[in-house]
Amino acid sequence: MVALNALAASIGILAALVGAVLGAGALATLVITLRVGAQHPPAGPFVAVAGGRLATIEAGPREGARATVVLLHGASANASDPMEGVGRTLAAQGFRVIAFDRPGFGWSDRLSGAQAAIPAVQGNAVAQALDHLGIGPAIVLGHSWAGSLALSLALDHPERVAGLVLVAPVARPFPPRGPVPWYVRLALQPPIAWVLSRTLAAPVGLRYLAGAARTVFAPQAVSPDYLARSRATLVLRPDTMLANVQDLVGLGPALDAQGPRYPTIRIPTVIVAGGADAVVRTDQQAAPLAAAIPGARLVVLPGIGHMVQYVAAEALAAEVARLADRLPGRVAEPALP
Repeated sequence: MVALNALAASIGILAALVGAVLGAGALATLVITLRVGAQHPPAGPFVAVAGGRLATIEAGPREGARATVVLLHGASANASDPMEGVGRTLAAQGFRVIAFDRPGFGWSDRLSGAQAAIPAVQGNAVAQALDHLGIGPAIVLGHSWAGSLALSLALDHPERVAGLVLVAPVARPFPPRGPVPWYVRLALQPPIAWVLSRTLAAPVGLRYLAGAARTVFAPQAVSPDYLARSRATLVLRPDTMLANVQDLVGLGPALDAQGPRYPTIRIPTVIVAGGADAVVRTDQQAAPLAAAIPGARLVVLPGIGHMVQYVAAEALAAEVARLADRLPGRVAEPALP
């Protein structure tokens, strides 16, 4: 009886400690969420699509542009990431550039919950937005996770895509790196992920954000003021964090279904990847993808890591311009409303 009472007391103390930690984390998350939202408000207009709105950022000439380039960002990011990387460079060269916050990221609505983790679902939303804006066909540039999204647009909405620029793209499931630890599998379960996103993820993520940036930029140094320019802390908000987890978990099965269709793509395609990319390895992703798409051109930049749009922005912009020059004709697009 004494042992049972002691066990009950220990469980009670443990529960109180866990509750205190989660409570403190929830308060910290609220403070971080409010502060991040105030620091990084919407940077451009919204576009209505089925189920909500997508946020946009625009740069470059609205009339007489060389072509329109649509920028799609990778995991954990938002529209400012590619815009501040290569987007401003393209705008200065006469391109009209429009970057979208993907569903659930930045200031865009998630639209369809966990279903939005599927590239085809996000592609439908982007296609609706382009239709609403009267834009297309456009050059679509997708980085990392959004390589799969750009490919989905080309497959399902080819009338909206004049050319594809795939930057360090994820196009097929990653090879297994061994069994996933039990605690990671547990943390990714929807109810637990929901709790963690609202308690511990933001304060812990804030501590490790700079280190994560160093990882994705390696072997190059992180670009000056990258975290501020890219508004990277927007990912720390609970709903965005949850969307990010859903996207990462749901991508593999979607790519299993999408991959066999790549040989049907007939849109001019250039794939630009870093030869030293340890995040999305070129030999496992970009190279096989280039072999699968008829006529695709693969450009491997020696010594460059994953963040091509920052550390090799001029080289990437040159590939966009080269692709634009191959297109049969370009029509000046209407301005955003």
